[in-house]
Amino acid sequence: MKTAYKMNIAGLDRSLPLCPISDKLKIGAFVIFGDPELTTACAKALLEKAPEYDYVLTAESKGIPLAHEMARLDGNRKYFLARKAAKLYMNGVFEVTVHSITTAKEQKLYLDKADAELMKGKKVLIVDDVISTGESLKALEQLVEATGAEICGRMAILAEGDATKRDDIIYLEKLPLFDSEGNPLD
Repeated sequence: MKTAYKMNIAGLDRSLPLCPISDKLKIGAFVIFGDPELTTACAKALLEKAPEYDYVLTAESKGIPLAHEMARLDGNRKYFLARKAAKLYMNGVFEVTVHSITTAKEQKLYLDKADAELMKGKKVLIVDDVISTGESLKALEQLVEATGAEICGRMAILAEGDATKRDDIIYLEKLPLFDSEGNPLD
C-alpha cells in the first residue's frame, strides 16, 4: 500500500502523504505551511499566469502564505482574507457557508465590511492552495459578488478531481485522487 505521492510542483519535488477521506478514496495532503521555498516558487509561477487584478482574496488557512507571498512579490500589494470566524475588530461582516472536502463539518467564511468597501468596483483574484470540489471557491465567489467587486480570475497551486476539468481556473499541476491502496485514479 502506497503512503505518499511524489510530484513536481513549480520546479520542486515534494512527497505528499496520502490521507483517507473514505473507505475507498484517499487524497494527497498538500501543505505549504512551513515550506517557504515551495510557497515562493508557487507564488512566482502563479503570478506569471495571473490576469490583471487589483487585490487577491483567499480563505483562512492554507491559502494565507500563498496570498501573502504573491502580494509581496507583486510590489507588496494589499490582499484580503476570508476568516473562519468573525473577529472583534470587524465592523460588520459579509458571511457565507462552505462545505470543504478536507473539513468534516460545515464552515462559515467572513469578510470584514471595511475590506469589502475597498474591494467594491475592483478586480479581485481568488487564490487557494488546492481546488477540489470547488465549494471553498464558490464561497469566496459569493463574498466577492456581495462586495460589488469583479472576479477577474481563480487560481490554485493544484487542482484535483473534477476541478481538473474546469476551464475557469488556472492551476499549476493536477493532483490525482487515489484508491484505498494509494493508486492514482486519474
